[in-house]
Amino acid sequence: MKKAIITVVGKDAVGIIAKVCTYLAETKINILDISQTIVDGYFNMMMIVDISGASKSTGDVIKNLETLGSEIGVVIRMQMEEIFTKMHRI
Repeated sequence: MKKAIITVVGKDAVGIIAKVCTYLAETKINILDISQTIVDGYFNMMMIVDISGASKSTGDVIKNLETLGSEIGVVIRMQMEEIFTKMHRI
């Protein structure tokens, strides 16, 4: 299994989860865990996904998610799990 961490942050709006999850499903990326919250009108979501079966390269997925984020007014970032874990160790 090849895991990645996706974060989505921005002003809350209708359809953010739907649009991100639709892209992931179309790209054959499986959501393993998801957490989202809205604080004072700001949307924050973190997902752990399995990109083993992705129909696009990791680089393309990262670029496409960034583009999607721009289109819907949020910032979307994806990092491989190993990198995320090493960057956030105490």
